[in-house]
Amino acid sequence: MSEFDAKLADCLARNLDGFQTLIKVERLSGGASQETYRIEVEADEGARVLAMRRAPGGEKVEPTPGHPGLDVEALLMQSARDVGVPEPEVFHVLIDDDGLGDGFIMEWLDGVALGARVVRSPELEEIRPRLAYLCGEILAKIHSIDLAATGLDKRLDVLSPEAYIEQTWQRYRDFDTAQPMIDYAGRWLVDHCPDDFVPTLVHNDFRNGNVMFSPDGVVAVLDWEVAHIGDPMRDLGWICTNSWRFGRSDLPVGGFGSYDDLFAGYESVTGEPVDRDRVKFWEVFGSFWWAIGCLGMAEHYRTGPDQTVERPAIGRRSSECQIDCVNLLIPGAVGLAAPGPDVSDVDMPRLDELLISVRDFLHTDVMSATEGRTNFLARVAGNSLDIVLRDLEVGGIARIQELDRLRDVLGEAAGELDELRWRLVRGLRDESVALDHPGLAEHLRQTVVNQVAIDQPKYSGLKNALASG
Repeated sequence: MSEFDAKLADCLARNLDGFQTLIKVERLSGGASQETYRIEVEADEGARVLAMRRAPGGEKVEPTPGHPGLDVEALLMQSARDVGVPEPEVFHVLIDDDGLGDGFIMEWLDGVALGARVVRSPELEEIRPRLAYLCGEILAKIHSIDLAATGLDKRLDVLSPEAYIEQTWQRYRDFDTAQPMIDYAGRWLVDHCPDDFVPTLVHNDFRNGNVMFSPDGVVAVLDWEVAHIGDPMRDLGWICTNSWRFGRSDLPVGGFGSYDDLFAGYESVTGEPVDRDRVKFWEVFGSFWWAIGCLGMAEHYRTGPDQTVERPAIGRRSSECQIDCVNLLIPGAVGLAAPGPDVSDVDMPRLDELLISVRDFLHTDVMSATEGRTNFLARVAGNSLDIVLRDLEVGGIARIQELDRLRDVLGEAAGELDELRWRLVRGLRDESVALDHPGLAEHLRQTVVNQVAIDQPKYSGLKNALASG
């Protein structure tokens, strides 16, 4: 038995009624920001299955703005369960003496939580048309939780829409990377920011992928780790964000339902009409927020402690969110860069051949010989090599075209690509470059669409952008 298994078994012996033996513990794939484990135990009543959420690497993590901590996440789940939101029972919140880091152990529930399966699985075919309505009902119940009675008012940050934009934008600025479309979206959000809100519990990550479904409906709401007190319409906008439609961009609510059904479910509980313009604002914010969140995954890879192949791969998904901002704010005609010259035949093997050989090894030999998280990471690693291959094919030409457009937009005859990107970014931030500056929208559309064609050519937002012209 490993040291980790021994500590977990000791923890369960002290905190789970009827515990006898730890049979098996397995870390599940996914969960890029927190670790998730499936735990099998023998108890007095027979075999039981539990779940554990834990901070990456078993670290002790101090609460930070927007991340109140896993102990508060457990309290949120218990509070939601008390108002009729489907939630697992929490058995134990980890303490220092457990030696396992931050986290909690809870009831294991069966259902479908993978977003791609939710939108396509035959087992959900009958219930799927009702899921948007049910999500609206559940969000209204979450927003009804009494913050003072539960003590959550003392444990959660309060974020006004204005403060949330600035906090998110500052996080991106701290990465010291020039991504002009992110700054454009930030400027737009500031210009359209709601000037009032009723402080309410906001789940802040309620989306397809964080809700477990079954043929009977909703099994559980998961991943409360970024909850705060703020504008409740943030939750309605987030579940409509294109990143969480899993290819079904025609069904804006999680890839399984309509705006009308989501709002009807919400209004059936609140008795108040939903402000659709406000939801649209938060949908734009959702893509802005996740574009920066993806970059944060790459930054976390650089600084640790969880330096897995998954984090930089997620970092490259920032361009997906940026193309969603393009489609929401500045749709129009776009075109893709043509492939550049073939990779030199002088080298043998060529760079692309080396990359293809490693990618195919990961996708065939490694994946066929592994399961669970290792199998998942092998797929991610192979997909990352595909990004490199596409960049070798068209990236150079796309960047030359980007440089030419930047020189036209900024009126500069000289300057290198990185320098001019920064000049545009600084102009957007200090408002010396207007959002309607001549040629700016076209430049951003072309730049982002060509980047996402490298990073993820199958993304639905790219298809939508190509069709909009």
